[in-house]
Amino acid sequence: MAIDIRSTHNVGAFFRTADGFNAHVVLTGITPRPTGGAGDRRLPHVATKAHNAIHKTALGAEQSVQWRYYEYLEDAFIAAREDGYRIYALEQAETSQLLSDLPRDQNIALVVGPEVDGLPDSVLAQCDGIFEIPMIGKKESFNVSVAAGIALYQSRQS
Repeated sequence: MAIDIRSTHNVGAFFRTADGFNAHVVLTGITPRPTGGAGDRRLPHVATKAHNAIHKTALGAEQSVQWRYYEYLEDAFIAAREDGYRIYALEQAETSQLLSDLPRDQNIALVVGPEVDGLPDSVLAQCDGIFEIPMIGKKESFNVSVAAGIALYQSRQS
């Protein structure tokens, strides 16, 4: 689940990565999205511009990967839980666990958030757990689409 991601490049990378792992993409809030989907109320030129920008990175994965858009995060959480998913945030927090401890014996939805500020505490409180990727270098975090790719890879390891 991508919450309020601003970069079309990151969204395109989510689609390419999801394709590689046969995962679904859920976009919420202000996150740009491809054209299509029920109830798309955007002006046609706005939708086309976002779609074309996403396509530059997704390279067609936006057409082959199953995806949904929810205006409100709460609706995405409800749908995920109704479909039997546990919701885990990918974020650095006081209560986060190492990504290597991510459960692999259940259906999981990984939540990533805004590129600069990360997921707010109000969102973290709604998740079933918080996991983080340990950093070794000087930077404090990975790019959001890179982090999502690392987490998807880790979730597939036995």
